[in-house]
Amino acid sequence: MNREERAEFTNMVMVYDEQNRILVEDRVDPDWPGVVFPGGHIDPGESLIHAAIREVYEETGLTIESPRLCGVKQFQKDNGARYVVFLHKTNRFSGELHSSEEGEVFWLDRARIGEYRCVDQFVELLQVFDSEELSEFYFDRTGGGWEVKLY
Repeated sequence: MNREERAEFTNMVMVYDEQNRILVEDRVDPDWPGVVFPGGHIDPGESLIHAAIREVYEETGLTIESPRLCGVKQFQKDNGARYVVFLHKTNRFSGELHSSEEGEVFWLDRARIGEYRCVDQFVELLQVFDSEELSEFYFDRTGGGWEVKLY
């Protein structure tokens, strides 16, 4: 039995500071608009950590250190490939913040997250980033629709 499958690998990074703020990006992509953490695709052969550092730098201008893997988001795409997002977080960073073509980046007080239009299921995704118990955000297609399951 062949257990291999096609997959697309990406990352997402929660950068936070001591003032209870999180670094977010207000994405301009019409297919997935709203506030979310920076991140992007992992190049073939690239390490997960290097990709996380690279993507944050490209989208925010900040150089992060010691991103810690804290979970995974995954689902099956319509073409059958598994889409995997490695979730990282860190509070170690340097540099000057600037936005990119991906969207505007800014520091957001966590208490104000409800005031912003976020990407779909961002609240559930935050639970995985914040939890010591949860490590997976999974879109289950059982029954014909998408159902979010947190493990």
